[in-house]
Amino acid sequence: MNLPYTMTPEMVADAAKAFKPKILYPYHFGDTDTSKLVVLLKDEPGIEVRIRKMQ
Repeated sequence: MNLPYTMTPEMVADAAKAFKPKILYPYHFGDTDTSKLVVLLKDEPGIEVRIRKMQ
């Protein structure tokens, strides 16, 4: 989830809605604001978004 080589938060949210994972761990997000993805999926039942701090 980090342009220009991977997906935008909107693209990740669309993919998550299609695949319906129980837990979503975004990775490769670099400087992308992960809170946008959390907002996009907050009303999606059954998908928990977990963000791990990059070290």
